[in-house]
Amino acid sequence: MDSDFFHVDTVFLRRYCVCFLIEVQSRVVHVLGVTTNSNGGWVTQVARNFASDLEEAGRRFRFLIRDRDTKFTRSFDEVFTSIGIETIATPVRSPRAIAYAERFVRTIRQECLDHLLVVSRGTPRVGTSPVHPAGSRAHSACTAHSRAVEPPELGHDSRWSSITPTACI
Repeated sequence: MDSDFFHVDTVFLRRYCVCFLIEVQSRVVHVLGVTTNSNGGWVTQVARNFASDLEEAGRRFRFLIRDRDTKFTRSFDEVFTSIGIETIATPVRSPRAIAYAERFVRTIRQECLDHLLVVSRGTPRVGTSPVHPAGSRAHSACTAHSRAVEPPELGHDSRWSSITPTACI
């Protein structure tokens, strides 16, 4: 498993930090939590919650690879050690060591967050600017006339036909 963070900026200039784990073999992503104030205590608590769910489901993993972010404290490592998962910190300045997590972050940004105006923690909304042909897209957050609205159902309005629904957060 790989573990990492990514951030989501809202239209109201609020930044949310998302903590996730990705199972390398099956590519299943577990979003552990979303917060505005991520610190070592919060990360340890979401790790405890995940570890208890993992034990209840009877799933086993051998390794958890994480980067050297200061939010991953010793107590975070101890949570996983207590259920038999060895935690491995990546070498300094080596983003390829958690390549699956880094690729997930890149994909979630390109395929989901670049097409959304996030209003709050629980309610992502899609902007009003249509997707332009030939692969370029409007940056709806930068246009003066953009506002947060619900998208119409796909297939009923050609402006939205190239956006695929994706469960993001």
